[in-house]
Parts: sequence; C-alpha cells; structure tokens
Amino acid sequence: MPNYNIVSETGEALVKLLREGMVPDIIPNSEGIGVCHPSDRGDVSLGICLYDIRRNTDIIQTDRIAVGTDKLKSPSSYVDLYFMITAYSSSDIKFRMLEESKIIGRAIQLLEGTPILKGDVFGKPFSDLTHAPKIEMLDLETEEKHRIWNSTEHPYKLSVFYKVYPIEIESEKITSITRVVETDITVGQK
Repeated sequence: MPNYNIVSETGEALVKLLREGMVPDIIPNSEGIGVCHPSDRGDVSLGICLYDIRRNTDIIQTDRIAVGTDKLKSPSSYVDLYFMITAYSSSDIKFRMLEESKIIGRAIQLLEGTPILKGDVFGKPFSDLTHAPKIEMLDLETEEKHRIWNSTEHPYKLSVFYKVYPIEIESEKITSITRVVETDITVGQK
C-alpha cells in the first residue's frame, strides 16, 4: 500500500517520464531534468516544482477497512498535486527563448501522451494504488501564473502547470476491535 512517500515519488515519476523522452535529444544529460524550486534550480534545464497540494474532493472515504478479524484501519486520504514545469536555457540570448519553447513543447507532448501514471511503467508505488493518478494540464490565466511565480522573487518565465490526481496517502491508524462472539436472548411472557 502507498504511504507518505507517494508525494515525492510522484515528482520522481514525472522526472523519469520526461528524462526518458528528452535525454539526450533535447536535454544532453539526465541531471538536466529535476525537481527543484525556481529560485534554487542549479544546472537544471527543465525544472519541476511542486507548488501546491490540495485535498481531493472527488474521493472521500469514511469507512474503515478490516485488517484481519480484530483490527480496523482508518481510510486513506486523497490529495491533488500541482506542479509548475519551467524550461531554463543557458544558450545565447538570441536563441534562449526558442530553446526554452522547444523544451516546453516536448514536455507537453510527453505529459499529454501519458495521461495516467500506471504501475507497470512507473514502478511499485503506483501499482498498489486504488486509483491510478491522472496527469492533467491546467488552463490558468496569465495573472494566476504570474501570482504563482511572484513567490519565487524571480521574473516570470514561460511555464506549464499540471495537476496529478488523486494521490492516495495511506492511513497508519489501526484500531483493535472485539467482535461479538456470543449473544444471549431470553424470551418470556408477561
């Protein structure tokens, strides 16, 4: 079953998907694609930044799950992860925007071509999930994109925004219970 690591493993799955489709043709080496904050990107050419996590409102489990015959487990929580994907080019200023547009275009092509993170492609963390996470491009207004970027203290750069959902975070709360094993019913007349 998935645990709290699924949040970071989702970012790693996006990195893996993009590396497989972009290295070495678009980006020379795999270290050029990574999870990073725009203000602390190092040598990354394509940065993936998890900028928000929200409760998923489509899946709300309230029933506890039986674990054996004497325990109940609290239901999992489901969240939506919001990613900003930004291209960074170190080429000459005359070609920088063209190169960044090319990188972003290829990233969109790869993410739109893989609308679901399936376990057979991305490994064990995604094979145990009750609901396979979907990858969906967000249609944000320019104002909203600038607002997200303003938190970075850097000028806005061309970015695309994606939501990956639902992400299951397994509960570890287990309650012991006692089952009814015997009943005593007395019937009498008044």
